[in-house]
Amino acid sequence: MADGGSGRRLETAGGNGSYRHEALLWREPEDFLSWTVPFVCEGITAGDAVMVAVTELRACWLREALGDAAAEVRFVDMAKLGSNPGRILSGWRGFLDEHTGRGAAVRGVGEPVWAGRRPEEILECQLTEALLNIAVQPDTPFWLLCPYELTRLEDSMVEQVYRSHPAVVADQQYRGSHRYGGRDLVETAWSSDLPAVEGICSEMVFSRHDLQSVSSFVAARAYAVLLGPDRAAELAVVIQQLAAGCLHRGASGGTVRVWVRPDALVCEVHDGGSAVDPLVGREPPARDRRHAFWTANELCDLVQVRSNSAGTTVRVHEWL
Repeated sequence: MADGGSGRRLETAGGNGSYRHEALLWREPEDFLSWTVPFVCEGITAGDAVMVAVTELRACWLREALGDAAAEVRFVDMAKLGSNPGRILSGWRGFLDEHTGRGAAVRGVGEPVWAGRRPEEILECQLTEALLNIAVQPDTPFWLLCPYELTRLEDSMVEQVYRSHPAVVADQQYRGSHRYGGRDLVETAWSSDLPAVEGICSEMVFSRHDLQSVSSFVAARAYAVLLGPDRAAELAVVIQQLAAGCLHRGASGGTVRVWVRPDALVCEVHDGGSAVDPLVGREPPARDRRHAFWTANELCDLVQVRSNSAGTTVRVHEWL
């Protein structure tokens, strides 16, 4: 077993039957492996179900270091699962439901941020990490370790790691984070304004009589940037469903905006209706409830949702 250089021994997630969400700040591959390998091996020995969701390079390191034990681990390419960070939570939820329902403890290694992530993606990864603290019940036997390559992080990103994780391993030392934000961090992030979008903007105001026009409005602009007919039509339907959701939440109408950027087509739906739950669209919806948010996350490259007393904004990105 590894003690992380602080006298702390890693115990099984099932040993205390509670949820633990921790971060690992590492610089060299040896640092990464010195914590993740014992973490995974002890889980296997304890009979925990283990899922490793990292980029392919880290997965190669771990497979080689684990040897035959790698066959006991479910490896998931985070560059695919988390290409849209809004899908990360549902990935963990699916693995949890599969195993905790049978009484098994679960542990995971999840790498949400890596070199080359767009700023908008990083912002949503940070929100996802905060949401993981409220999405999983405290008595769930789940231990999640989130590795971050320290040399790739700006100071502001490191600060967010400390705010979204109750405990952090840094410089081979394990310590609780006195900067941990908990639910307050979720509420602050969820109610904040999204960054301004650069690029040429088109705008239309809609009411319940204009939903078909919303679809045409978005499709025309998607075709214009050569998204392709199928992708453009799909995006138009998603935005139309999001606009319809505004009306279902009690708004009399809203505004659709579309920006054309060199790297993306960005669509936004805003309404002044009631606020929505921070987990909306990140977990499978109850039957016939808010499918539009879930569909957007499943079909689009990036979805950002923010909601407060002034209304709800949903911003959808399609990378060009």
